[in-house]
Amino acid sequence: MEFFSNFVDQFWPQTRNGLTLGSIYAMIALGYTMVYGVLQLINFAHSEVFMVSTFTTLFAYRDWFNVVAPASGVGLLVLLMGGLIPAMIFSAVLAVLIERFAYRPLRKRGAPRLSFLISAIGASFFIQYLFVLMDGQHSLIFFDLPNIAGPSPQTVPTVMETSTVFTVFDTPFSNKRVIVILAAALMLFVLDRFVRQTKMGRGIRAVAQDAEAASMMGVDINRVIVVTFAVGGLMAGAAGFLYILVLGVPAFWFIGFLPGIKAFTAAVLGGIGNIRGAMVGGLLLGLVEAYSVPLFGAEWTDVTAFVVLVLVLLFRPTGIMGEEVGS
Repeated sequence: MEFFSNFVDQFWPQTRNGLTLGSIYAMIALGYTMVYGVLQLINFAHSEVFMVSTFTTLFAYRDWFNVVAPASGVGLLVLLMGGLIPAMIFSAVLAVLIERFAYRPLRKRGAPRLSFLISAIGASFFIQYLFVLMDGQHSLIFFDLPNIAGPSPQTVPTVMETSTVFTVFDTPFSNKRVIVILAAALMLFVLDRFVRQTKMGRGIRAVAQDAEAASMMGVDINRVIVVTFAVGGLMAGAAGFLYILVLGVPAFWFIGFLPGIKAFTAAVLGGIGNIRGAMVGGLLLGLVEAYSVPLFGAEWTDVTAFVVLVLVLLFRPTGIMGEEVGS
């Protein structure tokens, strides 16, 4: 009886937590699902795209803006945009570079799919350990690496105070959580409209349905793939910035591993290759994780996420919304 009593007592607070975390998972999951839709492969280096955005946020606030205390008003808005925009841009650039050097040479040679997987894992490790060496004491070929990351976690300066915006069923929603949910909802809506209503979006859908036919109709396949990686990078960059903003976790070279794996779980849950499915899957996974806290304990949240992945693969491998990426 106490088992369910705890769940009922914490239902609304955990719903709030689940929506916040699920919004971040959904944005990361979009990178996985878009790349899969176009290339039919899983970009296992996508978690490092997320990681780079956290260090970009750290660098922006620590070195560019020299933040030493929380801001408010116009100053806070400038700081938020000053962290969000560079995080999205650097992540998008990294995603495009991954496509250019890890995947495109293999595509040109018609390499087997296993080669793409090995290349993705290699790119992931390369980026991770490159950031480990970015402590101002190492060099790469002919130039010194900057002091940006290093092997130790680094705390990101606090740019805003936490305050309650409104309360729902006695559950307070802080300003940080509201920003995450609203920003994620806006970005997901814009991406959905972009894919469904723009010329480039139609090109992405055409390549996802039949790349050869799309090429015969004049679609530039390479351009579509680059845009797909860039858009996925933009979303992961925004997710990394919001992750740091809300949770206040330090930037770390391995920070992208768990969120990346869980976002992949969300993509599979919603239907890998389905954009709206990734959105739904992210929110559902966030809620499942949050609800597992009062039911099983906080130490079981990661286990719960991966149990969900196994169950989905066992009983519905195509996910909740299938994999009709071109629809």
